[in-house]
Amino acid sequence: MTYLTRAVFAGASLLLLLSAMALIGFGVSDAIDSIRSPDQSGADAVLDVLGYVIVAIAVFDVAKYIFEDEVRRGNEKRSAAEARRSLTKFLSTIVIALFLEALVVVFKTARADVSQLIYPTALLIASVLVLVGLGAFQRFSATVEEKVGDDDEAEERKEKARRASAR
Repeated sequence: MTYLTRAVFAGASLLLLLSAMALIGFGVSDAIDSIRSPDQSGADAVLDVLGYVIVAIAVFDVAKYIFEDEVRRGNEKRSAAEARRSLTKFLSTIVIALFLEALVVVFKTARADVSQLIYPTALLIASVLVLVGLGAFQRFSATVEEKVGDDDEAEERKEKARRASAR
Protein backbone atom coordinates (compact mmCIF):
# COMPACT_ATOMS: atom_id res chain seq x y z
CA MET A 1 0.00 0.00 0.00
CA THR A 2 2.89 2.33 0.72
CA TYR A 3 4.21 2.00 -2.83
CA LEU A 4 0.75 2.65 -4.27
CA THR A 5 0.35 5.76 -2.13
CA ARG A 6 3.78 7.02 -3.14
CA ALA A 7 3.00 6.32 -6.81
CA VAL A 8 -0.27 8.28 -6.59
CA PHE A 9 1.47 11.22 -4.94
CA ALA A 10 4.31 11.05 -7.49
CA GLY A 11 1.77 11.09 -10.32
CA ALA A 12 -0.09 14.03 -8.79
CA SER A 13 3.18 15.88 -8.27
CA LEU A 14 4.22 15.26 -11.87
CA LEU A 15 0.81 16.40 -13.13
CA LEU A 16 1.08 19.61 -11.09
CA LEU A 17 4.61 20.20 -12.40
CA LEU A 18 3.44 19.78 -16.00
CA SER A 19 0.50 22.09 -15.31
CA ALA A 20 2.85 24.76 -13.95
CA MET A 21 5.01 24.50 -17.06
CA ALA A 22 1.90 24.70 -19.27
CA LEU A 23 0.77 27.85 -17.43
CA ILE A 24 4.08 29.52 -18.17
CA GLY A 25 3.89 28.42 -21.80
CA PHE A 26 0.33 29.70 -22.20
CA GLY A 27 1.28 32.95 -20.49
CA VAL A 28 4.18 33.56 -22.83
CA SER A 29 2.07 32.57 -25.85
CA ASP A 30 -0.74 34.94 -24.81
CA ALA A 31 1.78 37.73 -24.21
CA ILE A 32 3.28 37.31 -27.66
CA ASP A 33 -0.20 37.35 -29.22
CA SER A 34 -1.15 40.43 -27.18
CA ILE A 35 2.00 42.32 -28.10
CA ARG A 36 1.36 41.61 -31.78
CA SER A 37 -2.21 42.86 -31.41
CA PRO A 38 -2.51 46.61 -32.03
CA ASP A 39 -5.48 47.08 -29.68
CA GLN A 40 -3.76 45.91 -26.47
CA SER A 41 -0.85 47.58 -24.68
CA GLY A 42 2.40 45.84 -23.91
CA ALA A 43 1.98 46.62 -20.23
CA ASP A 44 -1.22 44.58 -20.07
CA ALA A 45 0.56 41.69 -21.78
CA VAL A 46 3.38 41.82 -19.24
CA LEU A 47 0.92 41.93 -16.34
CA ASP A 48 -0.87 38.91 -17.80
CA VAL A 49 2.41 36.98 -18.05
CA LEU A 50 3.25 37.92 -14.46
CA GLY A 51 -0.10 36.53 -13.33
CA TYR A 52 0.52 33.24 -15.12
CA VAL A 53 4.05 32.93 -13.77
CA ILE A 54 2.99 33.69 -10.21
CA VAL A 55 0.29 31.04 -10.29
CA ALA A 56 2.73 28.63 -11.95
CA ILE A 57 5.27 29.17 -9.16
CA ALA A 58 2.62 28.47 -6.53
CA VAL A 59 1.51 25.30 -8.37
CA PHE A 60 5.14 24.22 -8.76
CA ASP A 61 5.74 24.75 -5.04
CA VAL A 62 2.72 22.59 -4.21
CA ALA A 63 4.12 19.88 -6.52
CA LYS A 64 7.53 20.14 -4.86
CA TYR A 65 5.99 20.00 -1.39
CA ILE A 66 3.95 16.90 -2.24
CA PHE A 67 6.94 15.19 -3.82
CA GLU A 68 9.34 15.96 -0.96
CA ASP A 69 6.96 15.18 1.89
CA GLU A 70 4.92 12.31 0.49
CA VAL A 71 7.03 10.59 -2.15
CA ARG A 72 10.60 10.95 -0.88
CA ARG A 73 9.86 10.73 2.84
CA GLY A 74 6.68 8.70 2.75
CA ASN A 75 5.33 7.76 6.16
CA GLU A 76 8.64 8.41 7.84
CA LYS A 77 8.20 9.94 11.30
CA ARG A 78 9.38 13.51 11.61
CA SER A 79 9.90 15.82 14.51
CA ALA A 80 7.45 18.63 15.14
CA ALA A 81 10.18 21.18 14.39
CA GLU A 82 10.87 19.63 10.98
CA ALA A 83 7.16 19.55 10.13
CA ARG A 84 6.83 23.18 11.24
CA ARG A 85 9.75 24.26 9.06
CA SER A 86 8.40 22.37 6.07
CA LEU A 87 4.91 23.84 6.42
CA THR A 88 6.33 27.32 7.00
CA LYS A 89 8.45 27.13 3.86
CA PHE A 90 5.45 25.96 1.83
CA LEU A 91 3.07 28.60 3.18
CA SER A 92 5.67 31.34 2.79
CA THR A 93 5.83 30.64 -0.93
CA ILE A 94 2.04 30.67 -1.16
CA VAL A 95 1.83 33.97 0.76
CA ILE A 96 4.42 35.57 -1.52
CA ALA A 97 2.48 34.33 -4.56
CA LEU A 98 -0.75 35.74 -3.11
CA PHE A 99 0.84 39.13 -2.49
CA LEU A 100 2.36 39.27 -5.95
CA GLU A 101 -0.89 38.20 -7.60
CA ALA A 102 -2.79 40.82 -5.60
CA LEU A 103 -0.35 43.51 -6.74
CA VAL A 104 -0.68 42.42 -10.37
CA VAL A 105 -4.48 42.51 -10.06
CA VAL A 106 -4.32 45.95 -8.42
CA PHE A 107 -2.29 47.32 -11.35
CA LYS A 108 -4.53 45.68 -13.94
CA THR A 109 -7.71 46.86 -12.22
CA ALA A 110 -6.39 50.39 -11.70
CA ARG A 111 -5.70 50.62 -15.43
CA ALA A 112 -9.13 49.28 -16.40
CA ASP A 113 -11.79 50.18 -13.81
CA VAL A 114 -10.84 51.77 -10.49
CA SER A 115 -14.29 51.05 -9.05
CA GLN A 116 -13.38 47.33 -9.07
CA LEU A 117 -10.40 47.76 -6.70
CA ILE A 118 -12.40 46.15 -3.89
CA TYR A 119 -11.55 42.67 -5.23
CA PRO A 120 -7.77 43.08 -5.31
CA THR A 121 -8.00 44.77 -1.92
CA ALA A 122 -9.84 41.73 -0.57
CA LEU A 123 -7.08 39.53 -1.99
CA LEU A 124 -4.46 41.66 -0.25
CA ILE A 125 -6.38 41.42 3.03
CA ALA A 126 -6.66 37.64 2.64
CA SER A 127 -2.90 37.49 2.02
CA VAL A 128 -2.25 39.47 5.19
CA LEU A 129 -4.56 37.15 7.15
CA VAL A 130 -2.70 34.08 5.86
CA LEU A 131 0.58 35.71 6.86
CA VAL A 132 -0.76 36.54 10.34
CA GLY A 133 -2.06 32.97 10.65
CA LEU A 134 1.36 31.63 9.69
CA GLY A 135 2.96 33.86 12.32
CA ALA A 136 0.51 32.63 14.96
CA PHE A 137 1.17 29.02 13.94
CA GLN A 138 4.92 29.63 14.24
CA ARG A 139 4.56 31.19 17.67
CA PHE A 140 2.23 28.54 19.08
CA SER A 141 4.16 25.59 17.68
CA ALA A 142 7.48 27.00 18.93
CA THR A 143 5.95 27.42 22.39
CA VAL A 144 4.67 23.84 22.35
CA GLU A 145 8.07 22.57 21.20
CA GLU A 146 9.72 24.36 24.12
CA LYS A 147 7.27 22.83 26.61
CA VAL A 148 7.37 19.33 25.14
CA GLY A 149 11.09 19.46 24.55
CA ASP A 150 11.14 18.73 20.85
CA ASP A 151 14.82 18.69 20.05
CA ASP A 152 15.80 17.80 16.50
CA GLU A 153 19.23 16.58 17.55
CA ALA A 154 17.70 14.33 20.20
CA GLU A 155 15.31 12.96 17.58
CA GLU A 156 18.23 12.29 15.23
CA ARG A 157 20.16 10.52 18.01
CA LYS A 158 17.12 8.33 18.79
CA GLU A 159 16.73 7.48 15.10
CA LYS A 160 20.43 6.57 14.76
CA ALA A 161 20.24 4.43 17.89
CA ARG A 162 17.12 2.66 16.58
CA ARG A 163 18.82 1.97 13.25
CA ALA A 164 21.97 0.71 14.98
CA SER A 165 19.97 -1.65 17.19
CA ALA A 166 18.03 -2.97 14.19
CA ARG A 167 21.28 -4.11 12.49
